[in-house]
Amino acid sequence: MIRKFDDTTALLLIDVQKGVNDTQYYGGKTGRRNNPDAEANIAALLTEWRRAGGRVAFTRHDSREAGSPLKLSLESGSQLDGLEPAQGDIVVTKDVNSGFIGTPLEVELRRAGIQRLVVAGFFTNFCVETTVRMAGNMGFDTYLVHDACATMNRVGLDGTDYDPDLVHGMSVASLHGEFCTALSTRDAIGLCTSDASHLARAQGNE
Repeated sequence: MIRKFDDTTALLLIDVQKGVNDTQYYGGKTGRRNNPDAEANIAALLTEWRRAGGRVAFTRHDSREAGSPLKLSLESGSQLDGLEPAQGDIVVTKDVNSGFIGTPLEVELRRAGIQRLVVAGFFTNFCVETTVRMAGNMGFDTYLVHDACATMNRVGLDGTDYDPDLVHGMSVASLHGEFCTALSTRDAIGLCTSDASHLARAQGNE
């Protein structure tokens, strides 16, 4: 059974910025994104988290790539509407995939007494996955809210255009049980107020 999220748990939102909807930049000529409900699920999770008085952390991506829409100097680098940090939130700026590289995120979380992380955001197979992998390796009890994440299609070396749902699903499957426990938005929200007897922390195979 997974116990109710308490004051040792933080919600970590990854790169919830307007540029994540630039399908042409991230997906190429056939660019498309999965999970159109991601923003609404993140907003619902954030609302309930704040209502419960939980700690919130954000990463913001300031890309090194010249053409990237995820630059803080651009309008596309600004936060998605309704997903802005509030006073007292932990906010770090990164320029690589992991929220822990070149940022004070770990220090800020440890200082706040955080032991568990609940992660959502963009993109599932890039910054979310890299951050979740590191969080798990660093000893955080990590949970991924899989339906509060999204990604783009990817074109392989042989020209195969991999559907974004497939890319997303494979990323979640690779993480669950090895680096984190994957949860739905509904279950994550439920854990803000009570234990979940129907849920168990995923156990790794290694």
